[in-house]
Amino acid sequence: MGPNFVDVNWLAVIAAAVSAFLLGGLWYGPLFKKAWCRENGMDPDAPPKGHPAKVFGTAFIAALIAAAAFAIILRPDPPLFIAVHAGFLTGLAYVAMSFGINYAFAGRSFKLWLIDGGYHTLQFTLYGLILGLWH
Repeated sequence: MGPNFVDVNWLAVIAAAVSAFLLGGLWYGPLFKKAWCRENGMDPDAPPKGHPAKVFGTAFIAALIAAAAFAIILRPDPPLFIAVHAGFLTGLAYVAMSFGINYAFAGRSFKLWLIDGGYHTLQFTLYGLILGLWH
């Protein structure tokens, strides 16, 4: 029988989701906030739209679901190299390229794609690292 939710290391999944949340704070904060806002036509100094608890809560739940799904795909006890490699390829080939398709049709900039695609490539690489190390 294949992997299921019982086989998932839930502490590792939570740690992976937290890592995405922390990476996002750094990535979309001091590293790329101004460029990301400029590419989206937003004022980086304007107050955020929506209640912060709703925005951050949604982001964390989405990261948690993505980390859990990735853990199921990796199966229990993945070798570290395989987990990191799968994370990198998932982030780059599936997520970033999907963004690329959408951004091309929406007329969004290449720079915005690099920022968003880069984040998700690192996000899934971190998932692989955490899930590959924590058995």
